[in-house]
Amino acid sequence: MAGAPVYIVHLSSNDALEKVAEARDRGLPAFAETCPQYLFLSLDDMNKPGFEDAKLVFTPPLREKWHQEKLWAGIKKNTLQMVSTDHCPFCFNEQKELGKGDFTKIPNGGPGIEHRMQLLFDGGVRAGRITLNRWVEITSTAPAKMFGMFPRKGTIAPGSDADIVIWNPEKEYTISVKTHHMAVDYSMYEGKKVIGNTDVVISRGEVIVEKDKFSGKPGRGNFFKRDTHGTAWN
Repeated sequence: MAGAPVYIVHLSSNDALEKVAEARDRGLPAFAETCPQYLFLSLDDMNKPGFEDAKLVFTPPLREKWHQEKLWAGIKKNTLQMVSTDHCPFCFNEQKELGKGDFTKIPNGGPGIEHRMQLLFDGGVRAGRITLNRWVEITSTAPAKMFGMFPRKGTIAPGSDADIVIWNPEKEYTISVKTHHMAVDYSMYEGKKVIGNTDVVISRGEVIVEKDKFSGKPGRGNFFKRDTHGTAWN
């Protein structure tokens, strides 16, 4: 008996990736995700002057840079089923700074949700690491299937919610605290230039983002009771 599915979050190293691959090769229902910071940041980005490294304190910690291409290969081969972020946007001032003098008191986490799609498109599709279809799969279809929301979410089809992103593959953007919308006073990817960005966001058939302006109204959200486990594990 294969047993209940196991879902591993925030996988960050090749060592762990190999164990997931081994389990899947044995036919076990093992699934895993990684996060953008492990694909785009490494120990090379640390050792900054002053207290700047506190911005990159999260769990698991950053790894050596060579792990990045191993993780990308895992995404391509479906050893990793998605790329997600729990988004812990502790501010640097007054929050991360609580660890000055005692690093164990640095709040653990970083802001990342806003730039996930941009980073994965630029560093994945445009860089030739994954296909456009795979980008859509790891950011939309696979999460909907794994967490019991498919086919209402994760696909464009009759009977599904009309949740649609119109993507401009040539739109340039510089990631910065000066341009992001998150209520946090720093960016983990400050100054990074990416190509590919959202033009329009449609939620349940209603345009809520257009020309970089959000027009959604408070209270328009709907509770969606999902299944207790994925209905289309693969």
